[in-house]
Amino acid sequence: MQRITEINAFVNNIVWGKYTLVILLGVGIFFTVKLRFFPVVHFGTWWKNTAMSFSKSKKSSAGEKISPFQAVATALAGSIGTGNIVGVANAIALGGAGAVFWMWVAAFFGMSTVFAENVLGMKYRIKKNGKYVGGPMYYIERGMKCKWLAVIFAVFCTLAAFGMGNMTQSNSVSGALENFGISPKISGMILAVLVGGIIFGGIDRISKLTEKLVPFMAVIYTIAVLIVIGVNFREIPNAFKEIFEQAFDLKSVAGGFMGYGMSRAVKYGISRGVFSNEAGLGSSPIVHSASDSDEPYQQGMWGIFQVFVDTIVMCTLMALCILTTKADKTGLDGIELSTYSFESVLGIVGNIFISLSIVMFAFATLVSWSYYGERSFEYLTNGKYIKIYRVIYAVVVYIGCIMEITLVWEISDTFNGLMAIPNLTAIIFLSGEVSYRELSDKILSKR
Repeated sequence: MQRITEINAFVNNIVWGKYTLVILLGVGIFFTVKLRFFPVVHFGTWWKNTAMSFSKSKKSSAGEKISPFQAVATALAGSIGTGNIVGVANAIALGGAGAVFWMWVAAFFGMSTVFAENVLGMKYRIKKNGKYVGGPMYYIERGMKCKWLAVIFAVFCTLAAFGMGNMTQSNSVSGALENFGISPKISGMILAVLVGGIIFGGIDRISKLTEKLVPFMAVIYTIAVLIVIGVNFREIPNAFKEIFEQAFDLKSVAGGFMGYGMSRAVKYGISRGVFSNEAGLGSSPIVHSASDSDEPYQQGMWGIFQVFVDTIVMCTLMALCILTTKADKTGLDGIELSTYSFESVLGIVGNIFISLSIVMFAFATLVSWSYYGERSFEYLTNGKYIKIYRVIYAVVVYIGCIMEITLVWEISDTFNGLMAIPNLTAIIFLSGEVSYRELSDKILSKR
């Protein structure tokens, strides 16, 4: 076991090392420039076509086809999770307040990365048994003509689904419910049955759940966070001051090229930002490709909306909650840091709220990541054994609830990062398929 831990630590340091983070950021910058800063310059356009069209986009076709809104709700269910509560806290604890700035940077350029992923996912998707299926494995195979690389992505995604998408999330749920005196074995059985009942209904049932659950939990979470920030509103200017000052802390340790404080802020800000919004990992185009939309660039804009809501809005609110309550000065980390920030204002209600938030967020992530894993597994097995996959996924939910999974979390984090390698290779190779001229003809000319 010790040997496995050492090997994983070595691989993880490479996967989430500075070179990979530079590549992730570099790809985002490349597409941002290529698309002429579309997410910023044409903010009103994509906002109108996404946030302002909820009622219209909620209508979906019959069968296993989902609406654009259901697609982004499912994608958000996968990305808005413990990363928004625990991930932000870890980023601040490890990288200081300046890490928040670099989370913004990762999201700013990540919006264009996800846009490109979703456009390619839509262009190269195929129809199987009356339903659309797509994602990196399809645009790698059909676009790059590189079957072996597509298989590698599908393997990494399947393993990440069982790890980061399943066991770590179910363990978070059982841990939160244990605060209410519920045994992990009990919560594990209930959760396994609930998840199994949903995923056996396929993407249709998953999307119907997420389109209701995601808006609900986002609104409740936002209200609670705004209450905490509102009570400490006088600290908001200081919070932003800390963020910008520490983001560019050039004080060097041991004569390093980049200041020690700044290097940690960059590392943990970008890595936790990507962990939260999944830009570049290739997960979101799997579900966006199932949309009944016929326009790749239209669906691409939902990807921009996804990253914007996840990181620019939700992660920023959590960061301000921590910084305005001075929770970052307590020496706490992870969930304890987030819990302290709510308890300092809401008392025991804050503790209960954090626990229930983790239950809802992790549950949403569980069901959405089951779909990512299922599509990848389907690709590897040519559509066979899907029911067996669903049964195993539900069983693993129970296992995740009752066992200590520190090593599983670390290994899952590695597989999560490994997904980015074949995906980023593909979207750069196929970057000619994502053009500003086509975007202009399809979207901007119709404003």
